[in-house]
Amino acid sequence: MSFGGPNNPYGPQQGQQPGYGYPTAPPVASYGGAPVMTTMPGTVSAGRVLLWVIVPLQLIGVALFAFVAGVVRRTTSAGVEDDASFEKIKEYSSGVLWAMVVFALAWAVFAAVLALKFSDGGNRVRITAIVFGVITAMLGLYPFVVVGLLHTVLGILIAVFAGNANGSAWFNRVRQ
Repeated sequence: MSFGGPNNPYGPQQGQQPGYGYPTAPPVASYGGAPVMTTMPGTVSAGRVLLWVIVPLQLIGVALFAFVAGVVRRTTSAGVEDDASFEKIKEYSSGVLWAMVVFALAWAVFAAVLALKFSDGGNRVRITAIVFGVITAMLGLYPFVVVGLLHTVLGILIAVFAGNANGSAWFNRVRQ
């Protein structure tokens, strides 16, 4: 058998030039590391969707707080304070309710900005999402036990999805 024979086991493989051995390896994105992540993992994407779910819920809360604040203001200015049907509403002053309106609106804006940052944000966005989820879960438990149960579940899921291994890999990925 000669070197160039088709059945020579020591000759060049198909597609190779004689004398060069194996073909070169495909290029790697970083220095010996894993290839660059280009698509968001499912759990991280689900966390972003849950942030977008919180936004309209917060806006509904803004509308309800504003309505109740208007009712409280009208009842206190009209002198209906002794009516038994307004006992529960009278626990909050109009100013406290308007402060809750501002806070709920700010929380909705914060959730929207955080959701927008998921696609290109770094580890700071991940940590902020975890903290946002934990605070949302705690606020859902204390002042608004029944209504806030949905916020509690959403907050826990956001914190878990941003804090798991997929979230860490996505937010710490190499960017091009």
